[in-house]
Amino acid sequence: MPQRSRRIAILSHCHLNVNTKVHGLAHYRGARTDVVSPLIEAGIGIVQLPCPEATYLGMRRWGMTREQYDVAAYRRHCRQVLAPTIDTLVALADDGCVFEGVFGVNGSPSCGVSRTCVGYEGGEIEALFESGESPRATHAPARGVFMEVLQELCADAGIDLEFRGVDESAEGA
Repeated sequence: MPQRSRRIAILSHCHLNVNTKVHGLAHYRGARTDVVSPLIEAGIGIVQLPCPEATYLGMRRWGMTREQYDVAAYRRHCRQVLAPTIDTLVALADDGCVFEGVFGVNGSPSCGVSRTCVGYEGGEIEALFESGESPRATHAPARGVFMEVLQELCADAGIDLEFRGVDESAEGA
């Protein structure tokens, strides 16, 4: 009878399901095989985080910046959707599992680990089309809102996790 490895990786939702990404931002067909396959081959179990943006704004949302998500209502939403995951992580830790880390998505305003999308300047969307300007968002060295909330909740639960940012520009098939 095979033995459990008791090793767990925690993945941002879109590593296993690209279909939750903002339309136009999917650079692979389904799952990030470059992230997922090595974990599976090493016998590491996977906990998939919920996609906070999809559960908050749905699938017809557009790309937003950290500033737009960094509001009390979204942070409250993140805590709410993470509650069952935190319960699972606590149960796994109590059962002797070891966490290999959280694999976030660098560049994301929610799931960025060492880099997030910033630069909201406000205004009406019509003004962007009328003036011919495009949004002036950029990346900054900071954690996304969802990853901040996850880190806080894990710390409160006594779970120490290493956070790893996976670069979106290096997405695999």
